[in-house]
Amino acid sequence: MGAGTSPADPAPAGRAADEPREPDERDGTTGTASPEPATAATDTDTATSTSTSTSTSTSTSTDGAATGGRPRRSRRFPRFTRDTARPEGGGRAASGDAPAPARQWPLLTVLGAAGLGLLIVVLDPFDQAFRIGTILIGGALIAGAVLRWVVPSVGMLAVRSRFTDLVTYGLMGTLIVLLALVAQPAPWLDVPILEDAVRFTIR
Repeated sequence: MGAGTSPADPAPAGRAADEPREPDERDGTTGTASPEPATAATDTDTATSTSTSTSTSTSTSTDGAATGGRPRRSRRFPRFTRDTARPEGGGRAASGDAPAPARQWPLLTVLGAAGLGLLIVVLDPFDQAFRIGTILIGGALIAGAVLRWVVPSVGMLAVRSRFTDLVTYGLMGTLIVLLALVAQPAPWLDVPILEDAVRFTIR
């Protein structure tokens, strides 16, 4: 220990840079030697690669859960309707091996009868053709209601539920037939209530 120095005084700054260390000199700790630079670098690289692989696996598992899981459904109505549920009884009216007209014979029957009635009304080939053609159109709708009720699968004749189709076809067909029967002149069906309503409305 030199004169004028105390153990508490820090070592000169130039010594650490200029003077070489002794082989057995410690780095300020007792009994532990400083790790070598290559070993420290290897440990640092290992820790960095471990943390990188952990973060990569975490992000991969998160993305996989987001993409591989069930997609979140929106509560908004879609802009375009892509598919609809088949109504009750909307299957083929015949086996799949049958031709297309046979598979859709209930619909073709109703459309054929209604088309024939409309053709009679338009052409008017005989007396009372308008009345008979209109009755044929209404009868076709009533026949469609009967087919919808009796036949288990009616193909494209099934538009909505069975009950709704029965009410729609039956009500429209009945009203058309009634209007054809009470049409003037010389109605085939006299309904006093309708006559009184017409007279009251005209007067």
